[in-house]
Amino acid sequence: MTRPSPRLEPLEGAGMGISARLAAFIAETPRGSIPTEARVSARLSLLDWVAVGLAGKGEPIATIVRTMVEEEGGAAQATVVGSRRRLPARAAALANGATAHALDYDDTHFDYIGHPSVAILPAALALAEKTGADGAALLDAFIIGLETACRVGTWLGDAHYRAGFHQTATAGAFGAAAASARLLGLDAQRTAHALGLMSTRASGLKSQFGTMGKPYHAGIAAANGVETATLAVLGLISNPEGLACAQGFAATHAGAGAGAGVAASGDPKAVAAFDDLGRDYRFTRVQYKFHACCHGTHAAIEALLELLSAEPVRPEQIARVVIEVHPRWLAVCNIAEPRTGLEAKFSYRLIAALVLSGRSTAALTTYTDAICTRADLVRLRDRVEVTTNDGFGSLETRVALELEDGRSLSRHVDLDRPVPFEVSRGKLTVKAEALLGKAAAGRLLAAVDELEQGAPDRLAALLQG
Repeated sequence: MTRPSPRLEPLEGAGMGISARLAAFIAETPRGSIPTEARVSARLSLLDWVAVGLAGKGEPIATIVRTMVEEEGGAAQATVVGSRRRLPARAAALANGATAHALDYDDTHFDYIGHPSVAILPAALALAEKTGADGAALLDAFIIGLETACRVGTWLGDAHYRAGFHQTATAGAFGAAAASARLLGLDAQRTAHALGLMSTRASGLKSQFGTMGKPYHAGIAAANGVETATLAVLGLISNPEGLACAQGFAATHAGAGAGAGVAASGDPKAVAAFDDLGRDYRFTRVQYKFHACCHGTHAAIEALLELLSAEPVRPEQIARVVIEVHPRWLAVCNIAEPRTGLEAKFSYRLIAALVLSGRSTAALTTYTDAICTRADLVRLRDRVEVTTNDGFGSLETRVALELEDGRSLSRHVDLDRPVPFEVSRGKLTVKAEALLGKAAAGRLLAAVDELEQGAPDRLAALLQG
């Protein structure tokens, strides 16, 4: 195919502007400079992504999007989870992103509030298959995309999230563009144009939480990553500073008072978001889910489980439950009276009732429409009150139980602590076995462990199952 080759102007402020710095990091980071811990962390997220994606392939959002892309057809370039057909890379990224986020059981990063892998890996895998890249190149691109999403998400900051934007879909889309640009071999100049195109393409609103619109966001981000990088390869020119310029993505999407530079909001994390880019890989602070619901509820679940372990309490003994959380979660996972299984995953009150009544929050079968109207659970749910504490971190919660006999029990939990890689691998193995069965989980572990020694074909074959 003959590709147009328009004249590209030098990037202004090379090494200074945010877009130029990101583009250089994406295009020019040598494989040997990526630390081992980043590679190990990425393999853990790859393991988790495949397990959760395969488990979610029968969910309504997965079957709907898969049906659409199968009906559209096209070039046989990439694997689609749950399908025997190979489809165009952009279509595969859309379907696989939506499928992997269908259960809301995937990894989360709390430097910003986003699910990085579901937006980035579908784009990287689709283009690795299309271009014939080896497993090591796939992992490199995945890591570069993950780190880009974490940095952009941190820089956009709380103002962006509070304004109603879903960081998985927005910051995640820039990560997907980064991974895609890396696999397509774009230089820094064309990578900057891909990022500029993404600044006018990325989208996703928190108003979709509790519906199929939320997992659709992950598919949109992944597909947009493939699209913008591919267009940049073909010569499509954008404003390469579209992420940070006046009337650019940050200025228009970051919330009141953030201005064109976002860091004007005074958030220390946002100000320093790019200071050590390429030296410290912040993605390695990723958190994994071991409860099949919104990550914002997990500290409360753990606090309740600790309380019940220390002193078993029956539901009829409970007069009142108070859950104290960071204010940001009220607009995320505080649906007071959920009506569907999806909404149940975003309800502190109902999830607390599930834990206190002895039901598993890790089991996928727990979250049904029927549990939302069970009389015993509704009674318990209505005894739960959610309050906020501005001094709490994102993963910090205090839970108090007031009992009918006048006693009060409380527990404080903060999940923001490092977890050794071997501990995470062990827990993720158990999770994969629970979702896929022991034999299938074993095949997945072997494919992930051997990824960098060959092509990603073995991994792709597993996804068809």
